[in-house]
Amino acid sequence: MQPSDTDTHTTPSPMIPWIIAIAFFMQMLDGTILNTALPVMARSLHESPLRMQSTVIAYMLTVAMLIPASGWLADRFGSRRIFQTAILLFSLGSLLCALSPTLEWLTASRVVQGIGGALMLPVGRLIILRSYPRADLVRVLGFVTIPGLTGPLLGPILGGWIVEVLTWHWIFLINLPIGLAGFLVAGRFLPAGDDVAALPFDWKGFVLFSLAMVTLSFSLQGLGELQLAHAQVLLLLLLGLASLAAYWLHASRTDEPIFSLALFRIHTFSLGILGNMFARLGSGAMPFLTPLFFQTALGYSPFKAGLTMAPLALAAMSAKPAATFLLRRYSYRQVLTINTFLLGIMIAGFALISNQVPEWIIYVYLAIFGAVNSIQFTAMNTLTLIDLGGNLASSGNSLLSVVMQLAMSLGIAASAALLNGFVGQHAYQQLLPAQILSAFHATYVCIGIMSIIAVMIFLQLHPHAGQKTNSDTVEEH
Repeated sequence: MQPSDTDTHTTPSPMIPWIIAIAFFMQMLDGTILNTALPVMARSLHESPLRMQSTVIAYMLTVAMLIPASGWLADRFGSRRIFQTAILLFSLGSLLCALSPTLEWLTASRVVQGIGGALMLPVGRLIILRSYPRADLVRVLGFVTIPGLTGPLLGPILGGWIVEVLTWHWIFLINLPIGLAGFLVAGRFLPAGDDVAALPFDWKGFVLFSLAMVTLSFSLQGLGELQLAHAQVLLLLLLGLASLAAYWLHASRTDEPIFSLALFRIHTFSLGILGNMFARLGSGAMPFLTPLFFQTALGYSPFKAGLTMAPLALAAMSAKPAATFLLRRYSYRQVLTINTFLLGIMIAGFALISNQVPEWIIYVYLAIFGAVNSIQFTAMNTLTLIDLGGNLASSGNSLLSVVMQLAMSLGIAASAALLNGFVGQHAYQQLLPAQILSAFHATYVCIGIMSIIAVMIFLQLHPHAGQKTNSDTVEEH
């Protein structure tokens, strides 16, 4: 959605950015606080830690599926009403998660939470775009994103502390008072946004695209947690690919598809989307895999594991100016080919970490990895969007958001499948520490290699691709 170029905005309430910022923080915190707690939750639910990825994937897939519908729902029913509904669903999902007696119940509750999460941030951003004149957007959006950037830093630490001092249920219960306050304040201060005519929604394309995402994810989960027969996995994979092909055919014959095929005629967008998919298969799995590695393979406590992740998040935030400098000084082709290769090597390098490695070296390594990862995300996202204009900007940004969530969920599913494969038929409780360590090391090497594949994609970039980069174009993701 594009902001208005007119000056017809009424003076917006100063509470609007605060409401959206708090919702963004709640969502980002929830996305990182859970990973550190997964081993403790697994013990409480009498499950193997290697099966807990479904709780993360269910949320990410739900978010990815519903992002395309968020703008239409806001236009159709009013942005304030949808934003309040999103907070309500997110809070209800949090309560159901806290009450979950089984992994299956928890996974279903995360779907409810994901429905709220999918609507909260896009609709919140849309409210800001429609409430402020273009000249104020950079300042307001910058303010809104700051609390969200602290989520990856505080989440792992807070998650580790909660499961050691309280119980894992409080990871979800802390959302309830924030959600209740957000619901009430949003009803008081947010504009209704009821005067926008909604275009017809591409329900057929939405169903086909969603079916493709779900079946492709389940095909990877079938190799791991679900332990499906190879024939069933192949069937799911073929169904996913067929759904993608059906969507492509449908979109070519539809005036208003959810994602225009014209996007893929833009070289930088096509390569950016494809590169995002492969690069995030590896790096997207790390927030799930690494806290699990520290606790189950190295024997760290939950709080220590969360604290160990802090250098990664701090370096990621600090590296944003470096990413901007590099993209002004060098071409996208140079930055992305070199940085992607370095990222893959560093992911594989986690296979060298053990209890014999001094902790200060681990902290330094995580900090360097966080910086490299941050540069990668910023460069990929900016490349993807830089040449989009007019009506394609909104559709392209929406598709990028979907691909980011989808790639991370597929990366988690792939890493969990690899981990289960290297563990073999042994029950997790029967494994020796050396066997667990070896399985994690082999998994890191494999997902590092998966990330390096993206180098071949970025080598297809023109040497001068994306040269119109400036301080306003670089995406802070």
